[in-house]
This record gives sequence, structure tokens and C-alpha cells, in this order.
Amino acid sequence: MEQRVSLITLGVRDLPRAVAFYEALGWQKVESPDGIAVFDLIGQSLGLYPLEKLAEDMGVSPERLGTGAATLACNTREKDEVAQVIAAARAAGAEVLREAGEVFWGGVVGYFADPEGHVWEVAWNPFSPLSERGEFRWNGY
Repeated sequence: MEQRVSLITLGVRDLPRAVAFYEALGWQKVESPDGIAVFDLIGQSLGLYPLEKLAEDMGVSPERLGTGAATLACNTREKDEVAQVIAAARAAGAEVLREAGEVFWGGVVGYFADPEGHVWEVAWNPFSPLSERGEFRWNGY
């Protein structure tokens, strides 16, 4: 297996509400089959798929999937963007778990949960600046 994440799929209970949330953040949905919504990212895609259908595809119960202790992360180009993204997420209907603030290692982070409970970290890392296209590498470009 090559070291790459191509598609992140989030199981959602209310697909229209989940789509509306990400569109309210300014994301643009791409053409996709009925019953799934896809947003192209930089080098990957985010798919929203009904939780019951995702569980069916895996051969497990929807209760087994739940919402795990994982985060999705979006790094910003500038320090002040973290607070802007947290504010936009709140306006779109997110639950803010942690306001944007400085952390011990010199960066800025904030956390929110989307309407389905998926947790996002928004971060600015002075040691990992994004590429011109917005790509992320742990130690920068």
C-alpha cells in the first residue's frame, strides 16, 4: 500500500444537513452519485455517506461505527486564520470545542465538531508552513 490518503469518508445520519454545513464553510460539492456527497480537497476528497449505507458496505451495524476518537485537521497559512475558521464553523452550525488559542509548541489551534459530531482541528504551525498550493507536510516545504 502506498503511503497516501485518497478519500476520507464520514458516515452521516443526515446527509442534507451535513452537505449544508460544509457548503456554509465555503466548500464546493462536486458531481457525485446519488446518496453521497463529495468535496474535492487538495490532493484528496472528502465524502459524506449515509451512516447506515457505510455500515452496510462494511458488514457491521451502524452502532459499531459511532464517532471515533479521531480528528480531521485543517492547517492554515496564517496565525489569524485559525480564529476566522472557528468563527465560520460556529456560524455554519458547528459546536466549538476549543476557541483558537496559542499552544505550548508555538502554534495556534482550535477545535470544532460538525453537526454529525466529527471533530476538526484547525491549526497554524510555524514549523510546517503550507506549500503555495496549500499542501501540508509535517516539516513544511
